Amino acid sequence: MSRPSSAGGGGGGLGAGKAGGGKHGASAGAAAAAAAAAAAAAAAAAAAAGVSGSVAGAGSVATAAAVALPAAALQGQSAELTALFECPVCFDYVLPPILQCQAGHLVCNQCRQKLSCCPTCRGPLTPSIRNLAMEKVASTLPFPCKYASAGCLLSLHHSEKPEHEEVCEFRPYTCPCPGASCKWQGSLEAVMPHLMHAHKSITTLQGEDIVFLATDINLPGAVDWVMMQSCFGHHFMLVLEKQEKYEGHQQFFAIVLLIGTRKQAENFAYRLELNGNRRRLTWEATPRSIHDGVAAAIMNSDCLVFDTSIAHLFADNGNLGINVTISMC
Repeated sequence: MSRPSSAGGGGGGLGAGKAGGGKHGASAGAAAAAAAAAAAAAAAAAAAAGVSGSVAGAGSVATAAAVALPAAALQGQSAELTALFECPVCFDYVLPPILQCQAGHLVCNQCRQKLSCCPTCRGPLTPSIRNLAMEKVASTLPFPCKYASAGCLLSLHHSEKPEHEEVCEFRPYTCPCPGASCKWQGSLEAVMPHLMHAHKSITTLQGEDIVFLATDINLPGAVDWVMMQSCFGHHFMLVLEKQEKYEGHQQFFAIVLLIGTRKQAENFAYRLELNGNRRRLTWEATPRSIHDGVAAAIMNSDCLVFDTSIAHLFADNGNLGINVTISMC
């Protein structure tokens, strides 16, 4: 049985309830550093392409072995260049548009919004000074994913980096319980221990075919119900949310999440069924990974959706039973 969580309550139990162009330019030092970085990047690119200029007085053509060497050196050179873009505050990369302080020091845009002075020299951050030279260098470099320390091996163009990091499999997992009260983050392996410790009152049922019983569905406001299902060596989270997606029109959203990766989720299918009073309403889909969360599914209506009038057709004394079946593909 799954009881609704109280609105605005803590993250324990059955899931958290819900209540209802700046100036252009740079200092001489910064310009020189940017020019040196640009020259190094150009030289490295030329070396990778096999272009070799003769040394004055030598007059000899580079040998095949000499041309092959810079390719290995290029990786080290790229690492040295990307290090120039490290933000001194968060140690992530300073990516275009790149702004500097009056002394030429860089800080990423996210940290810049929280600072009143340069973290390096304590000088003013205003007026904003755009560093176009460093932006050009950044456009020639691959930047490692911010989750490289967690195991991601990808390096990407700066324009592709934010989008990848939103879906990176090495991104830390957040607490899958609905609501915003629990701020926990951790590895996939730590999700279940967290749920068992911090959300002890979530009921777990064993088996591939169970009944998810949501009680008191007539409670006013936004409410959610949560239950766990364990089968096929995996744990699944069953979520039923009631919210007012459109003004004056309350709806229920039911979905199954896998406590696992997106790739693992592709191996399963689930079926939700409301059955009673000679009526049946069914939804079948692939479970979402908890990496994706519930909010995106609700926003796209990629789940079982029904309004309060339909809920009352299947409810019994304010309690709604949903048959949940998990299967392997």
